[in-house]
Amino acid sequence: MRKSGTIYLVGAGPGPVDLLTLRAARLIEGAGVIVHDGLIGPDILSLARPDARLVSVAKQRARHTMPQEEINALLVREALLCHDVVRLKGGDPFIFGRGGEEAEAARAAGIRVEVVPGISAANGAAAASGIALTHRDASSIVSFVAGQCKGLAEQDWSGLAGKGRTLVIYMGVSTAAAISEKLMADGLAPDMAVAVIENAARPEMRVLHGLLAGLPELVEREDVKSPALIVIGEVTARDNAAVVSLAQTAKEQAAQ
Repeated sequence: MRKSGTIYLVGAGPGPVDLLTLRAARLIEGAGVIVHDGLIGPDILSLARPDARLVSVAKQRARHTMPQEEINALLVREALLCHDVVRLKGGDPFIFGRGGEEAEAARAAGIRVEVVPGISAANGAAAASGIALTHRDASSIVSFVAGQCKGLAEQDWSGLAGKGRTLVIYMGVSTAAAISEKLMADGLAPDMAVAVIENAARPEMRVLHGLLAGLPELVEREDVKSPALIVIGEVTARDNAAVVSLAQTAKEQAAQ
């Protein structure tokens, strides 16, 4: 008899069910317990078997259904009851998904952990919007940062954005003004091109273009809501009109 179950940290990708990996889909279909984030759509959750127990641990800014420490404890508790647990996360578990913290908690309890990567929010948003995060003529470096975290003002972002570089900012909608000021104070030109990608790869996706100095006004004027990514760099100003985006495909499918 097994001493404990396995915790599977599964990336669900940017949203559409057909962007799941085969491994992720099979684990969702077979799981008895699924602990999922709020960004996981009903089409993905519908893959679960009828008797599966679905536990939502949705998080929003300043309002958490369950603190991270309690999520860790929940996963460990279920696994110690010999349940195999799928911890389902939007994007990739190890890119701003707190998967590392959950893996550490499981290992400390002696529980087996398997990580199933997913298409990250940045990669999904880039594909959906037709923005190439790297381009031989515009960018050979791409960096990811969190725009909503403790000590944002003290973090050193110098060198992460500028000519030949792309900066992708997760969770930056509510701190857009501080981000704009921070980057310009580090020497980035006020007229650097930016894009805000809201609800990437979904039928309701919006891609908003502007300049760094006007980023706060853009976010406020267009009433941008999470989930959204901010992309800063020359790649956002390149012509991508010929690209058939994931969002366009999603809209066409939704209309059928």
